[in-house]
Order: sequence, then structure tokens, then C-alpha cells
Amino acid sequence: MAKLIDGKKISQEIKDELKEKVASLKAEGKTGTLAVIQVGEDPASSVYVRNKKNACAYIGIESLAYELPENTTEEELLKLIDELNEKDEVKGILVQLPLPAHICEDKVIQAISPKKDVDGFHPQSVGAMTIGEKGFLSCTPAGIIQLLKRSNVDIEGKHCVVIGRSNIVGKPMALLMLRENATVTIAHSRTKNLPELCKQADILIVAIGKPRFIGAEYVKEGAVVIDVGIHRDENNKLCGDVKFEEVEPIASAITPVPGGVGPMTIAMLMSNCVQSIEED
Repeated sequence: MAKLIDGKKISQEIKDELKEKVASLKAEGKTGTLAVIQVGEDPASSVYVRNKKNACAYIGIESLAYELPENTTEEELLKLIDELNEKDEVKGILVQLPLPAHICEDKVIQAISPKKDVDGFHPQSVGAMTIGEKGFLSCTPAGIIQLLKRSNVDIEGKHCVVIGRSNIVGKPMALLMLRENATVTIAHSRTKNLPELCKQADILIVAIGKPRFIGAEYVKEGAVVIDVGIHRDENNKLCGDVKFEEVEPIASAITPVPGGVGPMTIAMLMSNCVQSIEED
């Protein structure tokens, strides 16, 4: 029976630590605000934005919400980001993705000052992570590192297979596992013999974006399985990229969906926000 890696519990521990840190920063006269921008009314985005505002309130930092209509132009959004870059009290700027099709996400990400890029998406943040310099880390991969460490999973020297090569999860995940001295293989939709490759993994991180794609034939006995996916199945129930009931008896440890990786993303966003206040 696999050990369940409880993201809810671990994210709560992190938020409690951050709450204490924010209180001591306030005592030193250091405060800051997170600006959250949402364009349009995508229901999933609205839930994420609400969760981020609640997390800010919990750890004790201010948040400003900008809820813009779907037809907001790229120019208007970039102008707002420029204004927020100039505001001293705003220490972090977050634009909720995805954006409507008429707005270029890359332009928007690059418009945010690297000093306020608490999502860790700016090319400067990614570059710093690549060469091991200090900077904001992508929240989901950083959260997965914390999940592993706080669950006493040894990373050093282990073979980690990351399925997925997105700029938000797959690529930064591979870099952070390398930083922890894992041996890393990145697999993706064009990888040949994917089940055989995945079966070599001591740690399998699945961010393939396909519901219930990874079954028992992909997993080595005793592997640690981290499921980054979140979808709704045909019965409208939340599920991940992994067939949990098939994989759980084989794995030594596994993250559930929901309650695994998801809560960690917001905890690490809060960690980046606190870092932005500390370093200002």
C-alpha cells in the first residue's frame, strides 16, 4: 500500500510558517501587496483567484484584485501591468492564465518586472533557475520539491522521469530535480517506448495533461508517483493524469487528486510573495 503524500497538510504547514514570517516582517515595518489580475470569467480561473486571495489573507499580506472584462485589449492589460510595476507597495504581480486568445501570454509575462514575478514565469526568473542563481521559482515544481522533501523522499542519486515539457511544469521541474542531484529524463508526447522508460523511474512526475493516462504498466514497483494533472472525468469527478487505483498498490508513495500537488502551488506562490517582501 502506497503512502499518501498529503498536499493539503504540507501546504498548511508551509502557510503557517509563512504566517509567522509575515508577522515578524511586519514588526520590522516590512509589508507588501500582491496584485492579482484576471481577464474574463473562466470559472476555473475564478476559483484559483479566490484561493490565492484567501491564502494572502491567511498569511497576513494584502491582495488587490483586478477583474477585467473578456474584451480588455492587450494594450490595456500591459498599461495596467506598467502601473503596478511602478507601485512601491505592490511587491508581487500575478496574471491568471489562460488569457483570452486575442492577448499574447508571452508579452504579458515579459511585461511584469522580474522583481515582482511571483509566478516565476519571466525569462529572467527561468534563466536564474537554470544556472542556479537566486530568483523566484515556478510554483508547481517548487511545491513538488517541498512535497518530496517533507515526505522524507530521498531525491539525491535517484532516477526521475518527468512526463511533460511545458514551460510552467515540465521544464522547470526537470531543472529543480537536477538541482537536488537527481538523474533526470524528460519524456513527452513524441517519446518512443514511454511505458518502458517510465518503468525505470524511482520518482515519476506526471504532467502529461491527459486524464487517467498513466496505468500500472508505466510504474516500477516501489516508485514514488507525483500526479500534476487535474481534470473532470465522465462522471464530473476530479481525477489526475494517473489511474490512481491501478498505480497506488505498486507505488511506495503517491499524491492523490485532489489534495496532492494542487494546494502546494498556492503555498509556494505565497512563499514567493513573502520572498519579494523580504528582499525589497
